[in-house]
Amino acid sequence: MKFLMIIMTSVLVNNYVLSRFLGICPFLGVSKKLNQATGMGVAVTFVMLLATSVTWPIQKFLLDRFGLGYLQTIVFILVIAALVQFVEIVLKKYIPALHASLGIYLPLITTNCAVLGVTINNIRDETINTFGKAMVNSLGCGIGFLFAMVLFSGVRSRLEDADPPKAFRGLPITLIAAAITSLSLFGFSGVATGLFGG
Repeated sequence: MKFLMIIMTSVLVNNYVLSRFLGICPFLGVSKKLNQATGMGVAVTFVMLLATSVTWPIQKFLLDRFGLGYLQTIVFILVIAALVQFVEIVLKKYIPALHASLGIYLPLITTNCAVLGVTINNIRDETINTFGKAMVNSLGCGIGFLFAMVLFSGVRSRLEDADPPKAFRGLPITLIAAAITSLSLFGFSGVATGLFGG
């Protein structure tokens, strides 16, 4: 039940894109087409899980043990960069169509603050005190990222058929739609606590 609450909270209440505003670059850049948005969401989820599975033990058994906690950000960025290169190689070899459609946004996962934010928050959040909880939280955050990408892809497909005033065309209407989409998730705050008893 605890794991289900972590996932629900990560997806709906503490969504990294729509509530914490991390990972906005791919959210705005790759959400025009559903297949690209889905591919990016799955790739980011995979990288979040991989990054947590590597960074959590590094933090607990290396950095904390030897008093090197001040190197956390640098070490995590290096680990994430290496993992993204691995994902890019795998996609290029086994799923070249997805690799081509993601284009420049795939290497940008390296600098995606949502991935770094998840790995650091898994360490700093006192309720996530085990490796299992950290992995479940990363899965929930990845699903939340995928959810935000797919949801906003649907919103953007409707925007293409809209005829907004000239001043709102392009990026302005996209940003307004993103703001309204993020507001829609604020209704879920308190739902996970009410359902699962805190």
